[in-house]
Amino acid sequence: MKRGAPVAISGMGCLSAAGMSLEENMTSLFAGKRHAAPPERFTSSHPSRYPVFEILRDASHERTPGNKDILRTCRLGLLAADEALRDAGLAPEDLTGARVGVCMGTTVGSTMTDEGFYRNFRAGMRPGMAMIERFLRSNPASVIAREFGLKGPCHTVVNACSSGTDAIGIGASWIRSGICDIVIAGGADELCRVTYNGFISLMITDDSPCRPFDRDRKGLNLGEGAAILVLESDRILEKRKKRARGFVLGYGSACDGYHLTAPSPEGKGLRNALADALRESGKRAGDIAFINAHGTATRDNDRTEAKVLADIFPGTPFLSTKGYTGHTLGAAGAIEAALTIACLEAGMIPANAGLVTPDPELGIAPVIENTNISKPIAISDSLAFGGHNAALVLGLEGA
Repeated sequence: MKRGAPVAISGMGCLSAAGMSLEENMTSLFAGKRHAAPPERFTSSHPSRYPVFEILRDASHERTPGNKDILRTCRLGLLAADEALRDAGLAPEDLTGARVGVCMGTTVGSTMTDEGFYRNFRAGMRPGMAMIERFLRSNPASVIAREFGLKGPCHTVVNACSSGTDAIGIGASWIRSGICDIVIAGGADELCRVTYNGFISLMITDDSPCRPFDRDRKGLNLGEGAAILVLESDRILEKRKKRARGFVLGYGSACDGYHLTAPSPEGKGLRNALADALRESGKRAGDIAFINAHGTATRDNDRTEAKVLADIFPGTPFLSTKGYTGHTLGAAGAIEAALTIACLEAGMIPANAGLVTPDPELGIAPVIENTNISKPIAISDSLAFGGHNAALVLGLEGA
């Protein structure tokens, strides 16, 4: 992979259980606040009430699009897009006539919330098609494109837990290739009963707030949310006299093909993704200030990821922000990319939430307190079911 031109990030938006804006998220992270509790938006017959990181607030505050009957995932995505476009200084009318693409990652937002339809169908009933029609109207990228009247490329990535990272990498490639002037890129996902029970059945869910990289970790907590990065070409940014908040410097994606749900023990796919991202960025491992790790708090993920990070980035600070947001699945990579840029701006990274006892098997440990950083470049990486791996090199400077 050749070195790619840096792609400017002109605006960011982010919402999760840690906050309803990027600023609120960062305040929670640096204050060490976590909001994990049993779900309230749905019920489960499972005897244990596993905690989740749920966005709880009056639904009347949710952004209402022109078409109200869409999945909640799309409404979360629209909220993040609103914040990101405001942050970029772009009004809807500014997008008219420009080549604006939308690239969004998701998982739950693509299929898993129409349980009632399938239950009735299996019972021999003839349910109406309203739920299916709502699903067809709820492609997250298409909803954003419709709402803002955008005519450029429109793509929803459903690549398990690397979806948000992949969406940003793909969006950056559209800018580099000259296909788009502006790209709205990110991810969105909601909590639902199917994924909640599904992850419990896999026995990789913790019945207490998750503990990434801790010796006694038992698994993940699910979360929900959305994040958007507004990517712009240099020509448009200069024309608007707008200063970039950061840059996508490199992107790598690789599949190890090892197992449906477990990563390759040697981290082959992650190593390849990180190598490609560094190569495209023109940076070396020693240039990296910190790594925002995938860090799900499952036994296999943390073991594999720690091994790779220790080999490639010895001594580089790292953490998992999932201790504050939960695992937001298809939105995770986008949320973590936004938090990574915000940490670079702050010159500081938060403590790895939930860590009590470092795991000696890992050989390395994440930061246990808010930690100053001095370099302007970081990495956000994602590991996903199906052996998918993706990584972004992000920086405050384009050089």
